[in-house]
Amino acid sequence: MNTHKVLLAALLVPLGATLAVAPAVFATTPPAPAAASTSADAAAFGSPEAALDRVAHPLRTTEPRGSLADLRPLGRMVGDARVVGLGEATHSSHEFFTVKHRVLQYLVEEKGFRAFALEAPWSTGLRLDAYLTRGEGDLKQIMDEEFQGTYRFWNNAEYRDLLQWMRAYNVKHPKDPVRFVGDDNGFAGAELYDKVNAYAAAARPELTSQLTELYRGLRPTTDADTYVNDYLAKPLAERKELAERTGRAVDLLKQRPGTGADADAYAWALQHTTAIHQMATLYAFDLDDPQAIPDAMRYRDRVMAENVTWWQQQTGDKILLGAHNSHVALKTYAPSSHPQVQGDFLREQLGRGYLSVGLTFDQGSFNALGQDGGVHRFTVGPAAPGTAEHTLDRVRYRDFVVDLRSAPEPARDWLAAPHTVKNIGATYPGIADAPQIRLAETHDVVIHLQRVEAARMLK
Repeated sequence: MNTHKVLLAALLVPLGATLAVAPAVFATTPPAPAAASTSADAAAFGSPEAALDRVAHPLRTTEPRGSLADLRPLGRMVGDARVVGLGEATHSSHEFFTVKHRVLQYLVEEKGFRAFALEAPWSTGLRLDAYLTRGEGDLKQIMDEEFQGTYRFWNNAEYRDLLQWMRAYNVKHPKDPVRFVGDDNGFAGAELYDKVNAYAAAARPELTSQLTELYRGLRPTTDADTYVNDYLAKPLAERKELAERTGRAVDLLKQRPGTGADADAYAWALQHTTAIHQMATLYAFDLDDPQAIPDAMRYRDRVMAENVTWWQQQTGDKILLGAHNSHVALKTYAPSSHPQVQGDFLREQLGRGYLSVGLTFDQGSFNALGQDGGVHRFTVGPAAPGTAEHTLDRVRYRDFVVDLRSAPEPARDWLAAPHTVKNIGATYPGIADAPQIRLAETHDVVIHLQRVEAARMLK
């Protein structure tokens, strides 16, 4: 796989798993030594799983139907958080998507959440938001056109159902809709350039010719996958020159901030201009230099956090953020390739206004890119002794949610010790399928599922 393809895959591979390939180690990694507990509570609870039994709350179902009463404990864990990051241990398992659907529905109906953010381009979010709030376009066409290349795993029946629920909710609540946010920077669609140019023509006509020149050759005229492949095939010097130009466009708009009635339109135009620059900046890293990959991935996670925070502060919406566990995490799963991740940045920006929820599983199947570059269905067996999932799966409930912040001893000691977890990105197998993390430092809450099945991809 060439370097350009590596970065394309890395946009959905949370830990750069295509930078090199090594066998998965779910069944062979030895357990990490657990910290000894001297608490009197240890005798009362006996083992980590027995302690977790006392604070775990069962889930009635993972499917988005029927009563949502079993999610009330999760609602209490959410508290006053303005952004909830809900992860996934694979990028394409049915139950991870349907749990997101259930949780979104609950948070919208019971906690006043009004936005769903996804690891997708900012311009993709605008198209989906226009469909969800105003009925513009055809959902199938939008998903087919936007969820291409490394984003193809989002073109599934489960997310289609989630989006259809959002649209139906908005038809009934047109004055208080649920919005869609694309927080990623892997692509900048033509609508971004059109919106920036439209704002300039209406409010800053003296800038139109300069913006036209700065954006020369950048506005997409092909499908997203072709555009990104062609862009990354450009020489590094050309990509750096493009990023310099998009940066000058941002600076141009910043020279005269909008005020009064123009303030809101200006804020959105500046954000769209920023989103264009975010893509150009990501692709201006020297991707042929392995030393540059950690900086590129850190930049990407920072951008995703900044886009979510911008939306939350601009609109006031409380947001459910969907992403891989290793993006919503409070601490990185792989320091060497991802020095700082989205959840870490969000905690810095929002403090306790950000809640990280990891989604784990014991066994099951998922879709991922194989070493031949094609999409395949893979299956993994039960977690090996000593892994985090092995202990979580011994809790008495099949599927459950647990607040790690209030776990009693000896679960507290166990959560503070390093344990291997399943961590499957867009390509399988990869070098970071089974990292060791300290759950107590990495997530606030965990939802554990006993079994998952591969998602139903639509194209």
